[in-house]
Amino acid sequence: MTSVTTLRIEPARQPTQRQFVMCRPDHFDVFYSINPWMNPQEPVDRALALSQWEVLRATFEQYGHRIEVVPGESGLPDMVFAANSGLIVGDRAMSARFTHPERAAEGPAYHRWFAQRGLTELIGAQEINEGEGDFLLVGERMLAATGFRSSIAAHREVERYFDLPVVSLQLVDPRFYHLDTALMVLDDTNVAYFPPAFSAESQAILAGLYPDAIRATDADAVVLGLNGVSDGLNVFISSRADNLASELRGQGYNPVGVDLSELLKAGGGVKCCTLEIHDDPRRAPTAVAS
Repeated sequence: MTSVTTLRIEPARQPTQRQFVMCRPDHFDVFYSINPWMNPQEPVDRALALSQWEVLRATFEQYGHRIEVVPGESGLPDMVFAANSGLIVGDRAMSARFTHPERAAEGPAYHRWFAQRGLTELIGAQEINEGEGDFLLVGERMLAATGFRSSIAAHREVERYFDLPVVSLQLVDPRFYHLDTALMVLDDTNVAYFPPAFSAESQAILAGLYPDAIRATDADAVVLGLNGVSDGLNVFISSRADNLASELRGQGYNPVGVDLSELLKAGGGVKCCTLEIHDDPRRAPTAVAS
């Protein structure tokens, strides 16, 4: 009797249309230091930052994604990093509460914009919570980090308000002070991350949850290659993250490199500039029109 070998054909990855909130870096500067990337003595080219940001916005739109722009405010140079502003999932939104006084006014500024946009199920965080900097939605689960910014109490507050399970992770390397600098969501079931940024216990949690995850190299991590945005197929990352781009291609994703070198002077990259307006994860996503 002849045996028959059945080949398993993996389905092609499909993008879904996303909605993003961004803030133009009209007031971008580095005149204080609240993370290891920031050096107030290093000059900032705001015109270049604006140009690079516009390329990122245009790239998102080229791939079918919708952008809403929040006006920046004078005296808030880090407001460009919209991901830190809060969380929006379905009908519910929560504005951020920042650790450092230098950024404290960003929470109310974004809260006002959320309210003007018509987000009625809106609250301000009571615990220290730096939005999608430390809270990343993966399918129907929220990964959340603590260690440098958002508090562990914020994890429980987010879990209660959004009625989603929150998995707590510990960051241990000050270069990767937010979760979105050390971990990138690829789709509803997979991520890419830099293991040394996490405690041994958190590394074990991630390995258990995501056995097929891409593990980034130090070379990619230090250019904030993991500070990226994925639509399920296209992955928008630092143009300098060469190894990560190769790994993504090998797993069927399409890496799209973007240069945000000027914003990197403040410790920001693609994801930092991008707050996602998430659909309720328990509903079907919208496909990108081809």
